Amino acid sequence: MKYCAFLRGVNVKGTNMKMVDVCQVFKEVGMEDVNSILASGNIVFSSDKHAADLKVILEKAMSDYFSYEAFLFIKSQEEIEHFWSGNPFEKNEDLHIYTFVGNKEIEGILMKEFDMASKTENERAQIVNGVFYWQVPKGNTLDSSFGKILGKKSMKDQFTSRNINTFEKILKKMSS
Repeated sequence: MKYCAFLRGVNVKGTNMKMVDVCQVFKEVGMEDVNSILASGNIVFSSDKHAADLKVILEKAMSDYFSYEAFLFIKSQEEIEHFWSGNPFEKNEDLHIYTFVGNKEIEGILMKEFDMASKTENERAQIVNGVFYWQVPKGNTLDSSFGKILGKKSMKDQFTSRNINTFEKILKKMSS
């Protein structure tokens, strides 16, 4: 089965790693057809194991190799298509659209945080089929009240986010 591992906190705040090294770690623990998409920690691969087992194997391998506490989320090609196709927002050159990948029911926690946050003009959030989507004006991602949740230490093992365009790139790689 084809999967994508979404690594949390890669190449930010001092956790630097080369994707070629990450891919090698995946190969060394038995993953096949391993490729990286962008430098933000999106690793496409094949395995006959279940996602829950892969999460344990890959987090341990990454933690051991890079000497940090690795958090990653494993999604199948079908799940990634679901993330991509569920986007409720129209493309706009002035706005970013982020999709959140995480633990079961994280979307409710994120929506609660979003509802409590002050918002900029055109900043919106929506849950579609259990997936949390966030639209924010370009240049406001980390400065927005809700954007600050992205770096909360208490949430580091709960989710990671990606720009919606990243999902398109991942799906193209999975289909090739």
